[in-house]
Amino acid sequence: MATVKITKEGLAKYEEELAYLKNVRRKEVSQKIKEAREQGDLSENAEYDAAKDEQGHIEDRITEIEEILANAEVVENAKTSGKNAKVDFGSTVTVEDMEFNETIVFHIKGTNESDSLNNIISDQSPLGKALIGAGKGDVVEVEAPVGTLKYKVLEIKNK
Repeated sequence: MATVKITKEGLAKYEEELAYLKNVRRKEVSQKIKEAREQGDLSENAEYDAAKDEQGHIEDRITEIEEILANAEVVENAKTSGKNAKVDFGSTVTVEDMEFNETIVFHIKGTNESDSLNNIISDQSPLGKALIGAGKGDVVEVEAPVGTLKYKVLEIKNK
């Protein structure tokens, strides 16, 4: 797996999830399997099959998170603010959608942290790439299936 760019907050979230899966969920599903075994014949035991499936999903997620953490590169974003601020990895950017005259706030993070439903976009997405390096007042253009989208940078917050 290639290096995974991640914020400090994202790293903490993965570490927390990993600890929860290993220390809580593993024990819970192990208990479910034990209880299902006590019911007797496993060949027709739906509870046993469901618990084993759940165990498999948990172990897959543990492996996935361990791989992400092993390849994680915590990226600090720029500390600049005010009129000299530039959009960077980890920035919170307020933009104006110039077509719809709508204000939108985006958070720029790594691919593994992106969540488009919550306006957390990847630095590798077309919009993320267009915004990186932009300053307040800049207009960025993004090619999309519906045509060229234009966004004006209104505010940049770097931690």
